[in-house]
Amino acid sequence: MAHDKLNIIIPMAGYGTRLRPHTWSKPKPLVCTAGNAVLGHVLDLVNTVFEPEETEVACIIGYYGEQVMEYMQSHYPKTKTHYYFQREMLGQSHAIAMARQQLHGPTLIMFVDTIIDSDLSFLRREKTDAVIWVKEVEDPRSFGVVELDDDGLVKNLIEKPDTMENNLAVVGYYYFSQGEQLMAAIDRQIQEKITTKGEYYLANAISLMLDDGLQMRPQVVDVWLDTGLPETILSTNRYLLENGLASHPPQEKMKNVQITPPVFIHPLAEVSDSHIGPHASVGRSCKVTGSHIEDSVLEPKAEVHNAHLVNSIIGARACIDGLKGSFNIGDDSHVKGI
Repeated sequence: MAHDKLNIIIPMAGYGTRLRPHTWSKPKPLVCTAGNAVLGHVLDLVNTVFEPEETEVACIIGYYGEQVMEYMQSHYPKTKTHYYFQREMLGQSHAIAMARQQLHGPTLIMFVDTIIDSDLSFLRREKTDAVIWVKEVEDPRSFGVVELDDDGLVKNLIEKPDTMENNLAVVGYYYFSQGEQLMAAIDRQIQEKITTKGEYYLANAISLMLDDGLQMRPQVVDVWLDTGLPETILSTNRYLLENGLASHPPQEKMKNVQITPPVFIHPLAEVSDSHIGPHASVGRSCKVTGSHIEDSVLEPKAEVHNAHLVNSIIGARACIDGLKGSFNIGDDSHVKGI
């Protein structure tokens, strides 16, 4: 990376339809799990290694993009952030091309429906032209995978292979030592109308670069968490709470509260006469009374009274009273049991 700044490109203009009702009122990266927005978890992966002055972030926004701007200004005020609006959903490469001004020097592409566990400090001394993060999977036939040459470098990208021998699935994080090269490949891809199912996929641009001699190596990760569906938001919440993100105020600050770890309870949440956990996340300024909450996510300012929730996602500012069971309730909803 030498002494150049790391440019971080985060495409996030999609509608997130698989996460409704939550994405009726906010963009997918701002859905919460384990006490933080998914976007926050992704950025914190970088911030554990790089100081804010060492990076610049480009957010490719669309649907409810102003909420992303507010989130970044509130939670990452020291990070220099640029915003590019994608008006047409023409694919990954098209989204990345919106940030043309930022595609120079060391460039990290991060897709925010994925959280990985990876130490990014190696980027400071990376010698190859590019890195692609992958995870070994048992059955690669439903994934995009990499094919390696005899030297362990990427020879080819294969989408949903028919055979099993290439089992390193692409997880959605990419590093390029020269962002200009990626931009040139995307320009060529769009000029030559190289698409898959009518969209400009990043894999096609990378294939052009590999044909031109790009040296790209795989970086294998053991943890690859999906955040694109309600059930994967909950499974990701479970994993993150079990692996370092559990926390709660001292129990003397809460009134008659039983905790079964791991849980996350925000210091500004108000909890009383309740049983929280295991695997429950209670967000900022939530109010919980007389309830049992297990394996669930409460987004900021949600209220839950006299309820027993399991495998539930309760949206921001929603109010739940007298319910028992599993629920997926959007922002600002009010639901009361009979």
